[in-house]
Amino acid sequence: MLALLAIWWGVAATHIWSEVFVPSPGAVWHQLVLTSTTHDGQRGYGGHYLYEHLLASLRRIVLGSLYGVAGGIVLGLVIGLVPTARALLGPLVTFVRTLPPLAYFSLLIIWFGIDESPKITLLFVAALPPVAVATAEAVRGVHEDYVFAARSLGASSRQIPLRIVLPACLPEIITGVRVAVGVAYTTVVAAETVNGVPGIGGMIRDAQRYNQTDVVVLGLLTIGASGLLIDALFQLAERRLVPWRGKA
Repeated sequence: MLALLAIWWGVAATHIWSEVFVPSPGAVWHQLVLTSTTHDGQRGYGGHYLYEHLLASLRRIVLGSLYGVAGGIVLGLVIGLVPTARALLGPLVTFVRTLPPLAYFSLLIIWFGIDESPKITLLFVAALPPVAVATAEAVRGVHEDYVFAARSLGASSRQIPLRIVLPACLPEIITGVRVAVGVAYTTVVAAETVNGVPGIGGMIRDAQRYNQTDVVVLGLLTIGASGLLIDALFQLAERRLVPWRGKA
């Protein structure tokens, strides 16, 4: 990080390109101060402080990811356990997974308007396939001895998916959740291109219209820093929930 910061500062200091193209670290820091305070009667950026933009985006990411993770786990279990469902739903999940978010965001706006619904739905659709694929592959990789042992101990057909298969798949599911949240982060800027203020993506989009590159860079750094923090929390949760991973 220090090396990247030094390279950034050096390139900006040479003035090879205008600050419209490469803003200096000092200019980005100045925008951090401006967007976090009230100045000249202006409250932050667009009437909202930077942390309010971040919280609005995180709320959308959390809601979309929660819906996507819940739906992806259920769908992945069905695909992994039922061969007919695998044949019918597997190609559909792959089809949705390959679609770029902006390709169907306009359709969601037509269906749901420009409020929160299309944004949450977009993040849900983006987050669901990685979890579904990870869960389905994990289910297919569960050793059959686990299932045979559970049945010999009296487990019913209804108990096996939740009491045996799902815990055995938990490490791969957590990996899929991490990927899904990352996809939601990369999609949030697209989700907030329409009526996205407050929101980091909306702030970036608005600043881009006025060539405020320093605000754009600030928004990107904010998303990246918060993403690193959330991924670290996922790694901590993984160590607590599946301490046997890599050991058994």
